[in-house]
Amino acid sequence: KLKSIEEVLAGAELAPAQCLWTTEASGSVQLRMDELCPEQPITVHQMFTNSVQKYGKLTALASKRGNKWEKVTFSEYYHLSRMAAKGFLKLGLEQFHSVAILGFNSAEWFIAAVGTVFAGGIMAGIYTTNSPDACLYVAKDSRANVIVVENQKQLDKILQVKDKLPHLKAIVQYSGSLKEKLPNFYSWEEFMGLGLEVSDQELDEVISSQKANQCCALIYTSGTTGSPKGVMLSHDNITWTAHHASRAGDMQPAEIRQESLVSYLPLSHIAAQIYDLWTGIQWGEQVSFAQPDALKGSLVDTLREVTPTAHMGVPRVWEKIMEKIKEGISRCGYMKRKLVTWAMSVSLEANQRLTKDEEKSFLFTLADSLVLQKLHAELGISNCVKFFSGAAPIGNETLQFFLGLNIWLYEAYGMSESSGPHFMSGPKAYRFSSCGKVVPGCRYKLVNVDADGIGEVCFWGRNVFMGFLNLEDKTKEALDEDGWLRSGDLGKVDEDGFLYITGRIKELIITAGGENVAPLSIEDAVKQELPIISNAMLIGDKRKFLSMLLTLKCTINPETTEPTDILSLGAVEFCQRHGSQSTKVSDIIGGKDKIVYQSIEEGIARVNSKATSNAQRIQKWTIIGKDFSIVGGELGPTMKLRRPVVLQMYHSEIESFYRE
Repeated sequence: KLKSIEEVLAGAELAPAQCLWTTEASGSVQLRMDELCPEQPITVHQMFTNSVQKYGKLTALASKRGNKWEKVTFSEYYHLSRMAAKGFLKLGLEQFHSVAILGFNSAEWFIAAVGTVFAGGIMAGIYTTNSPDACLYVAKDSRANVIVVENQKQLDKILQVKDKLPHLKAIVQYSGSLKEKLPNFYSWEEFMGLGLEVSDQELDEVISSQKANQCCALIYTSGTTGSPKGVMLSHDNITWTAHHASRAGDMQPAEIRQESLVSYLPLSHIAAQIYDLWTGIQWGEQVSFAQPDALKGSLVDTLREVTPTAHMGVPRVWEKIMEKIKEGISRCGYMKRKLVTWAMSVSLEANQRLTKDEEKSFLFTLADSLVLQKLHAELGISNCVKFFSGAAPIGNETLQFFLGLNIWLYEAYGMSESSGPHFMSGPKAYRFSSCGKVVPGCRYKLVNVDADGIGEVCFWGRNVFMGFLNLEDKTKEALDEDGWLRSGDLGKVDEDGFLYITGRIKELIITAGGENVAPLSIEDAVKQELPIISNAMLIGDKRKFLSMLLTLKCTINPETTEPTDILSLGAVEFCQRHGSQSTKVSDIIGGKDKIVYQSIEEGIARVNSKATSNAQRIQKWTIIGKDFSIVGGELGPTMKLRRPVVLQMYHSEIESFYRE
């Protein structure tokens, strides 16, 4: 017999709580338990010990050192996490203070994160692209007692600001040799050795005092609209979400089939943290770590070696893969190129017409076996059954391109404040350009719905966060009086419960004439019409008409990840198709290349011809001399467009649109 909610709550040892939210690191919250999600709340430690019993002998983590993959089983991973926890206790980690982790994905990152939680601390990831000041902000706000850094480059950032960190007691470096011996500075080996001086009993007492409705992780929002906010996640947020959201995406428990994945997206972001780290423990997945230069080009090599069963990317990653494949195709000989284009059109047509399980035609089977499977093998995804995209909206062009490769990109939609996914697509719930259906056990509602059925999406469930650390006003803004989380996103839901996001409230452009314009679909249409365009940003808030900033697709400097002046292969082809000889961005901008300007003008006219009203048309546009990038500051750490930053950076270009 299923227990009632009351019985489950009575059996669960929770810390006393009066409210659904808190802003104190040491606070506790009431859980949003109801008949939709009656499962017993458990701590991260309980989740891990359950998994060790089931998956102890299976490989949990794989790291490539030199030419050899070093593997760690779940039993060893648990033991190493305990050693790290003892090390942190020895260094003086206080309850509800943080360990901040600054480095690229690695076994040490995972072990430090889990060890922090076991030791009663709060783990806080810092983006590797952060400046010293941005690192200072997170470490100070979370009262970091220990900072774990990857290498000298990251250490230097902390050394610049460490005197401003009153709670900092030690720094640990997990990769590369230590250049000099500083006080309270440890190599990973030294740090793990410290744990030998702390007894199991001492650690077990700390572990058994933990409650599922207390905070154990902080996710800092990327600060696209002001200072980053520390999203407090409880043990229950993490253990419940790792269990339920991943099943909605059809991730299998290892007793059925061990999933294998490659970890390369920033772990300080909720998407990779819930997908790689916490779900990995929950279902006994094998996580292999990519090389630090994964996004500069080595990711495909790792994928070929690991051949994962599932793969997640943010839209910009999928776009980059798409551009790479297109370049590869254009380099093929005439016959091969024809064959690939034929196979992709057959696949796209079949996938748009059919649902996943229906019988595919003979033509499709032929295209798949002759061409597409070979392409999958070249990309290292021949064993991949599930492909996920999340963290930002993905364009229809990208979705269609991958359907042409017989790859269905399953969108996950949620936010840091919902511990990641609240809506999921998967093999059993897929619709083109939809984020799927609400995760079982979660609820949603649309508020302030307009005549088109579009309203603000609001969330309810065990995955909804505890509150923003030390920010009471912001927490009250995020939650309505009943405790529903406001997403700030606009969406509509079809009759079968599939959600479609139409834009962001903060990004809504309200023209001087009072028209509401959602920029996303217009920007997407421009990129689809003009394959030479990398980024398009619509402008027009409180203005008389809409204008647009455009950037061109170019190659990236692999060392600095900065955009170069050299056009990408696809962009050069676009020029050649239209009769232009340009090969550099500087050949084109400032009206130098009349042909390219003319073809962009025509593309924008085609987009305008489909506009619902005159106010939705793009009246003026300009091409920026350099593509947007993380280094340049226009994109956040997960490659999301930081609109307020771009508005400031290109203020004079924008003003020139609106001078009479």
